[in-house]
Parts: sequence; structure tokens; C-alpha cells
Amino acid sequence: MKTVCLYFQVHQPFRFRRYRFFDIGNDHYYYDDYSNESILNKVASNCYLPANQLMLKMLKKHKGKFKVSFSITGIAMEQFRLYAPEVIDSFKELADTGNVEFLGETYSHSLVSLKNNDEFKAQVNTHSALMESSFGKKPQVFRNTELIYSDLMGDTIVELGFKAMLTEGAKHILGWKSPNFLYCNNINPRLKLLLKNFKLSDDIAFRFGDRNWHDWPLTAEKYVKWINEVGEKDEVVNLFMDYETFGEHQHKNTGIFDFLENFPVVALKKKNIAFATPSEIAEKFQPVSAINVPYPISWADEERDLTAWLGNEMQQEAFDKLYMLQPKITQINDRKLLADWSYLQCSDHLYYMSTKFFSDGDVHAYFNPYETPYEAFINYMNILSDFTIRLNAEVPADNYEKEIANLSDLIAEKDEKIKKLEDEINKIRGRKSTNKKVK
Repeated sequence: MKTVCLYFQVHQPFRFRRYRFFDIGNDHYYYDDYSNESILNKVASNCYLPANQLMLKMLKKHKGKFKVSFSITGIAMEQFRLYAPEVIDSFKELADTGNVEFLGETYSHSLVSLKNNDEFKAQVNTHSALMESSFGKKPQVFRNTELIYSDLMGDTIVELGFKAMLTEGAKHILGWKSPNFLYCNNINPRLKLLLKNFKLSDDIAFRFGDRNWHDWPLTAEKYVKWINEVGEKDEVVNLFMDYETFGEHQHKNTGIFDFLENFPVVALKKKNIAFATPSEIAEKFQPVSAINVPYPISWADEERDLTAWLGNEMQQEAFDKLYMLQPKITQINDRKLLADWSYLQCSDHLYYMSTKFFSDGDVHAYFNPYETPYEAFINYMNILSDFTIRLNAEVPADNYEKEIANLSDLIAEKDEKIKKLEDEINKIRGRKSTNKKVK
């Protein structure tokens, strides 16, 4: 019997506007509202709404035999509330079927697990509370940003109360072993591990619409045949991918929605294939062994490492300077600063700075607002500089930072006075113009 676990990642970052050097200290609004709204509505129209409608139809049709799971970032939920609240309603409809599981995440879709354990725990707890309030159940299974995982991270996840975690079935970790079994953490065996079958997942996520692919077109019958052909004793087939695969990365005209609808129909005709959520798999199966992951792995590139986000000096400098601010963040309550801190941590901003070229890079470049990695770095560092000035004004560490904060306040006051004087001058000119016309 093969048990299929379908998991989908749902995420959109808050994209930054072009933020110039001369904006630093003068303009504290960093976001490209037009791009954020237009992209979110576009993806909602192409993917989230039609895919959720189809999922609901499939869940009702198969009456508990078909199951799926989602991880929705806190930042994505904020954008849904702002621009497309009907998307949240459609996910609630899925939750009400009882056959959908919502997983834990970092609220900001951040790489904080690599840098600060306290901030990591805080983000995970905030996200779990959001999922529980939105969909009625606290997450039991965790999916870290970009499927990043290591032995130490897994131990932390157990402390946070999770019973299982998703990560990549990386070849250099598994060696001769198959990803199609349940494993456990090397430090704390209580944490069960579900490993992505990246070959079968990428056949849908990246290759489905490629007419040059030797297996094109991919039909449900062909795909179910491949699932049946995995090792005879293999127990689980974990298919993990971005939800935007359906309708956005793979457009509707590729037949992706027809494939999605037909897949469970064909699969469930086989007596040896079933669907389950990550929690159900963690309860049903016993781990075959622990896996040793001393250094973090991810889903990206052949190396399955962190170089997509931290592979060059620009990325490392931005990452380090961002988290140098964390001690001061714990001392503030300013909601605007805390919101900006959350959005600055999103892993997408570091990905935009990547100088690597991936076979799957086109998918991520699709929403990249920058022409070059250097441009992404400069824009981010300008914003981070302004954010640092604002943070130092709230929590000055020494007299120098106090002076900078005072100067920023003086500049702001002068700008306000100048604006008022300009308004008064314009009013006077307007009255003079009117008097001349009367004469």
C-alpha cells in the first residue's frame, strides 16, 4: 500500500518599492502597494480561488478518501485580508471538510531558524496562533521556510510541541535510503520526518507544461503508474510543491487543473494507493530509522543547501545586519516598526540577491521586481538603513545614536514647517489671483 501525502506552500511577500539613498531618514514607507495588490489579485484569480474551488469539489466527491495539507505564511494571510479576503473564506471552506490539515510555519517566511532561536520560537508560536484562530486547529506538523532542516532545528521543533516535520529528501543525506518512508530526528526520535520525493514533486511543479520534456504530456494515468513503480516496500510518497503551481506557474491552458482533478480519481481506483495528511502519516507509520543532518538542508538546487539565499557576500551582509538588530527589537512595542521588522525578514528578499542560476530559477524570477541581484541588494540595504535609524531612535544605545535620532526629528520638524509655509504661500497667491480677477 502506497500512501500519498499532498502538501502545498502558500506564500507571497510584501514587495518593496524603489527606495533611494536620499529617502533614508526622510520617507519611512517601503512598500510597492500597486505591485503587491495587483500580483496578489492576479495569483488569487489564476490559482488560489479556482484551485480551492476545485479542491473543495474533490474533497466532497471522494468523501474522506482524498486529503491535502497547506502551509500558509502569516504574511500571505495579511495580504489576503488586505486585497482578497475571499481567499481566506475559501480556505475556511476547505478546513470545514475535516480532510485538510494546516501546518506550522515561520510567520514571516524567514530564515530566522539559522540565526536566533528565541525569535524563531516567537515567530512559530505567532503563526500557530494565527492558524488556530483562522481554521480552528493548532498545527501539529511543522514546515520550515524553504524546507530548511537540521538535527538541532528538529530538536527545537519538538520543544515547540510539534510531532512531525517536513523537509527535503536530499540525496547526500539519504545516501542509498529511499525518501518514501517515515524517518525521525537524530537527536530527538520523538520528531517524525516526512521527506519530499523531489523527482515526482518536480514533475508537476516544474516540468508539467514543458513541451520539450521527454515525458510530456503528463497524464494522471501515467503519473499514478510512476507512483506504483516506486519501491515495492516503500510506504509513503510525499508530494510537496508551491500551491501557485496550479494556474500560475503552470497556466490553466497546460491542462494542470484537469490533471489535478483526475489524479485522485485514477489513484483511488487502485487498491494499493491512499491519501493522508502529514499528521495521519506520523500516527500510522513507524520511522524506519533516524537521519543524520548536521548541517542545514533545503529544497533548492542540486546541492540542496542554503546558497540560494546565503551564497554570496551581499546576501550574507544583508542577513547579518538584519539580525544584529534583533536585541533591540525585543525592547520595542511600536506596531509599525514590528510590522516592518516582520516584512524585512522574508526570505524572498535574500533570494532576489542570488547570483546563482537554477534549472528551476525561472519560477522564482517570475515575481522578482529587480533587474539584477545588485539592485536588489542596494534597495534592501537602503530600507534597512532607514529602519535602523528609526529603531535606534526608539532604543538608542549611546549618545551618538541619540544625536542621530535628534537630527532625524529636527529634519522631520523642518520638513513639516516648510510644507506648512508652502501651503500658506499657495493660499496667499490664490487670494491675490482671485482679487485681480475681481478688479
